[in-house]
Amino acid sequence: MFPATPIASDYQPTAAQLQVLQTASEFAYQIWESRTISCQTFLRSYPLNQTLTRQQIDDLIQDYTLDDNYQLADEAQVMSGLRHLRMLLMMRWIWQDALGVIKFEQLTDELSEFADGCILFAKDYTYQHLITKYGQPTFIDVKGKRQIDDMAIMAMGKLGAHELNLSSDIDLIFVHQARGETDGDKSKGTRSIDNKRFMTRLGQGIIKLLDNCTADGFVFRVDMRLRPWGDGSDLAIHLSALEKYFTQHGRAWERFAWLKARVVGQITPVFYSELQALIKPFVFRYYVDYSAFSALREMKSLIQNQVVQREDLDNIKLGAGGIRDIEFVVQAYQLIYGGRYPQLQVKACLQALQALYELNYLERITYEQLQAAYRFLRRLEHAIQAINDQQTQRLPHDPHWQHNLAMTLGFEDWNGLLTKLNDHRHNVNVPFERMVTERQVPAQEDTTLEPADINEQIAQLDAILNEENRAQLQRFWDSKMVTNLSDEARARLNAAYPVIVHALLAHQEQHLANTALPRLITLLEAICRRSIYLVMLAENPNATTALIPMLSASPWIANELARYPVLLDSFLQQRYRHLPDKPELRDILRQRLLRVEPDDEEELLSVLRLFKKNQVLAVAASDVLAERPIMKVSDSLTYIAAVVLEAALERAFAELVKRYGYPIAQDGDPVTEADCGFAIIGYGKLGGLELSYSSDLDLVFLHKIKEQGMTTGENSVSGMKFAARLAQKLMTYLNTQTRDGRAYEVDMRLRPSGNAGMMVVSCHAFETYQLDKAWSWEHQALVRARAICGDKRVTARFHDIRRTVLSLPRTLDEVRVEVTAMRIKMQKHLGTSRKDQRAGKFHLKQDAGGIIDIEFLAQFAVLAYSHEYPSLTKWSDNVRIFEEVAQLGIWEEEVCQNLTDAYLRIRAATHQLALAEQSSSVDESLWVETRALVQNQWQHLMGVTSTEEK
Repeated sequence: MFPATPIASDYQPTAAQLQVLQTASEFAYQIWESRTISCQTFLRSYPLNQTLTRQQIDDLIQDYTLDDNYQLADEAQVMSGLRHLRMLLMMRWIWQDALGVIKFEQLTDELSEFADGCILFAKDYTYQHLITKYGQPTFIDVKGKRQIDDMAIMAMGKLGAHELNLSSDIDLIFVHQARGETDGDKSKGTRSIDNKRFMTRLGQGIIKLLDNCTADGFVFRVDMRLRPWGDGSDLAIHLSALEKYFTQHGRAWERFAWLKARVVGQITPVFYSELQALIKPFVFRYYVDYSAFSALREMKSLIQNQVVQREDLDNIKLGAGGIRDIEFVVQAYQLIYGGRYPQLQVKACLQALQALYELNYLERITYEQLQAAYRFLRRLEHAIQAINDQQTQRLPHDPHWQHNLAMTLGFEDWNGLLTKLNDHRHNVNVPFERMVTERQVPAQEDTTLEPADINEQIAQLDAILNEENRAQLQRFWDSKMVTNLSDEARARLNAAYPVIVHALLAHQEQHLANTALPRLITLLEAICRRSIYLVMLAENPNATTALIPMLSASPWIANELARYPVLLDSFLQQRYRHLPDKPELRDILRQRLLRVEPDDEEELLSVLRLFKKNQVLAVAASDVLAERPIMKVSDSLTYIAAVVLEAALERAFAELVKRYGYPIAQDGDPVTEADCGFAIIGYGKLGGLELSYSSDLDLVFLHKIKEQGMTTGENSVSGMKFAARLAQKLMTYLNTQTRDGRAYEVDMRLRPSGNAGMMVVSCHAFETYQLDKAWSWEHQALVRARAICGDKRVTARFHDIRRTVLSLPRTLDEVRVEVTAMRIKMQKHLGTSRKDQRAGKFHLKQDAGGIIDIEFLAQFAVLAYSHEYPSLTKWSDNVRIFEEVAQLGIWEEEVCQNLTDAYLRIRAATHQLALAEQSSSVDESLWVETRALVQNQWQHLMGVTSTEEK
């Protein structure tokens, strides 16, 4: 029955090694003593200092299920063989663990691989016996074709995550494809039965082979309680029934369970895709899902009650600060954010912890403490279970085994182990309790200011609201929308309302509450039917309190949140308190793009848009708080755009290379990912690092690709077509309207020949146009242009062209005439109308004395003096241009400083007006001094007013 492997010489462990085994495990030591020869033979082939591959495990399963003639054994022999193999492997794993010669991850992986191998063997063994009786199970697919029905074995829990411990149950769920019947034929000795009965018997056969306890023990205890409807329900469920269950009956705790679900072995790609299409949306929601917290608290409360009832206070899994607490922290974050961040859709706890740290959901110290605690507790769990092969997580009470357990884990005594255990428990308990308890309670600096009873709070709110707002709030509660909410949504609204009332009262400012309330109601109307966002408000009371002044200060922020509630999560986390720099932004976006499949354009667009909107909203919130100067705000907005453009170019290039191969560069060699032969040039506010919240991106695309050369792929196109399609794909990525809005509005009118020109041109064509055909205003625009991203050779060439063009010899009078003419033309078409002028209105951007005057003065300086002072061409932003002009002594330092101060003052005002969703036409009387200063400098430097007719 067992493989007859000749033994050249016995494997004899040292006395010290045997002592380690005896100290660690009574169970494993008895296996050694009762089966010494078998153990020696086994360890000779598979020494303790080596790990096992999956192939070796599968070979062992095959060897131990053969009869004496090396044929597949009968059921009794198969069951005996698997159980003997399990004993030998358990003895080996326990010994390796006690000796410290195997890493925790390797041990759990080998245990899980052995379980997978046994499950697949049992499935195949039982299936072959069943089809000899009943034929193969079949069903009719949507195309009317008969297909073979297969059963997917879903590994749940620790097996699903490849984290099986030494004495784990294996949690399984059986799912088959569809209703149908077997193709049995009585004339061939088989009879037909329906698929449900076939799959039930298949499942029963698997459980029998693995779970039945015989004289030789068991292979794995099989737990089927996680299946839909639990004990007493059908052993196997088909896909359509599973879909209905998830949709109508799936409970919150089941999402935790299915989080780790994994198909054991291979099933057909179509079946696998259909299965994942059901599981993924059930577990991971498109939106950020805060309902997981309430489920977490319910489950934790239930477990704590069970622990107390059993007086199981020494349970390292279920007790405070135990393994389950770590898993709950991790899984709650995964359920909440996994739909938005695919890198959280991993199954192993340690991998998920790392992903949470990399996404900044866990601080470094918390991450390190939870990781260390998890490893320690799992190792301790293994050591406890190794003693007698029992599925337990309770600390032993026997002093002998307490001493042995401490020795096995490297401690001098039991007290030393307990001290370390309690340290880890504390490190786990703190973040767990903070997550599930503190989030419920709003902070109150002075509890005497606010009544505790919700009815009293509502009365106090009613007293501070003006009549219009009281009426609007009542209309909200009486509205059809609220009346028609589902029971769940209405319960969530009722739960969130006390937090909302507290937030409106917390600031003790009547004006703040009255300004914020209409915008808050608009937000509530937007999220009530997607009631998960109400849970977010309820679960973040302190952040909800901080939301009120934001809504009061900025209708732009309020409208962004109402239009795109998915942004609410980042806002409630108050991520605006730290604005990432460009490398951080690049890293954040790269992390989010890691799990976007190369061909999944829809998900790519979603990630780019939500990244942009989240980051811009954070900048806006920071701006409202007045924590950062205007130049820092604009820098941040410009960095966000640049990072989005970098990522879009990288993805678009990769997509086209996959389709057409690499284009040929002008030097004759194929381009590469690092030197793609293509670059994005930013003009206007993007070029000048001066983006605002709703700025368009003025872009020009340049290339150094051999236009007539063919790409390297089988489906090749010309270099010109490749460059054009790359530009088109970039525009698609940036401009396409999705449910998350657009990434950016893109304006290409500044490219050579404007709207009539090619979307992308070569560097040579760009240079020729700028030198021979460009209008003066196009040279003005070039002052505020810079390379954003792409091939460094192309960006360097653009830099050289720009410097050459801007440094062309020009007379002062010539530049004055051209710049003034363009300024007058702009002011005539875009400035304040005579009617508004009479009403005392001043347009901060377009009117004389506004931003455009200052920008034109900077452009005038560069165009007029760069042939004498080439360093003027270094910068594309106005502030540093004025600094350079002053440093070179072209204009007086005081003049340049006054223009810079006026420029920053007006820009700051335009940002605030944008956040308040107000026009840039303001009361002229408030800007008399600044406007006069700018107009005087224009007159002084240009010799003519910006409104004077020539």
